[in-house]
Parts: sequence; C-alpha cells; structure tokens
Amino acid sequence: MKQYRDHYFKRAKKENYPARSVYKLQEINKRFNILIKGFKVLDLGAAPGSWTLFAAKKVAETGHVLGVDIQSTETEFPENATFLQADVFEDSPELMGAMEAHLPFDVIISDMAPKTTGVKFTDQARSLELCERARDLLPSRLKKGGNFVVKIFEGPDVHDYRLSLNSVFSKVKTFKPKSSRAESKEIFLVGLGFQGGEG
Repeated sequence: MKQYRDHYFKRAKKENYPARSVYKLQEINKRFNILIKGFKVLDLGAAPGSWTLFAAKKVAETGHVLGVDIQSTETEFPENATFLQADVFEDSPELMGAMEAHLPFDVIISDMAPKTTGVKFTDQARSLELCERARDLLPSRLKKGGNFVVKIFEGPDVHDYRLSLNSVFSKVKTFKPKSSRAESKEIFLVGLGFQGGEG
C-alpha cells in the first residue's frame, strides 16, 4: 500500500505537480475528454494547484483556468491560469471580477473535500453539502453543453445527488480513478452536456 502511494507522490514531485491528485484528473480527462484547447475552466477547491496546472496545460494558451480556494498556495501558475484565494460560494467583488471575462465556463471541476473527522457519516454528509453547493453554482457559471466533475465521498446520499445531476446533464458517469487510494471513499461524478436550468 505504501509503495503504491509513493509511486504517485514521487511521480508528482518529478513532474513538478504540488500534489498526487493531478493523476485523478488526468485519468478523468483521458476517459471523458473534458479539457479541450481553448476551453475556460473553473477549478473549485484548487489548492495546492495540481488540477489548475494540468487543466491549464490541456486548454493551452487560448484557454484559461481560474482556480479558487479558501486556502492559499505557493504554486506558480502559467499565464493562462489564475489562482484566487476566496470562498467560491461568496460573490465577493474580487471573485466576480476574476470570473467576469470567462463566464460562462466550458468546464467546472471540483476536487473539494471537507475537513475530515474520521466519523464516516459526518464526513459523507459534509462532502455531500459541498457537492450540492457546487451543483447550485452551475446555472450561473456553466455554459449550456458544458461539463462538470465533482468529487464526493461514497455513502447513502450519492444516489439522490446523482439523480439531481441526471436532471440537468445529458449523461452522468461515476468514475473511480486508479490513482485514488484503494481505501479512499472518494468517487467522481462526471456530468456531460449541461442542459441549463436549476440544479
């Protein structure tokens, strides 16, 4: 198990990514092709910045990635990526200003996770709440036909949450990346083809 974790940790260091989580997004993108040259991407819960860096590479210089997190990061980003330390659920002037030129986004990605307590049901409930808040941003942030990736902890509420995405996306897929730790309860839901309307 330790060797397995070390593989992704070492690889991230070698490839200049601040966290091993980058490989989850790589796998998701390889399967669903959500990050395309020229796309505008909103990255929720972006610190320390691995997803923002990878997305910026995929959308290239004609695209742009805006990463937002309540935590700061020391990571340096390329010209086609912006990192803002802010609460993505609060429409502050700084956040609205940073988003203005890029709305609506082609893709919204969320690797947000709650501070875990070790109490399974508490952690699942907090994860669900973050996912619901991310979904509620979609009507005002995501363009029609756009895609959405969200991390959620497995639990009894996932089914209903997935149904809520089914009502606003053409397709919804469940994906567990190989680079997720085997003992991790995280899975990713991928909404393809946003139809607009209320989340």
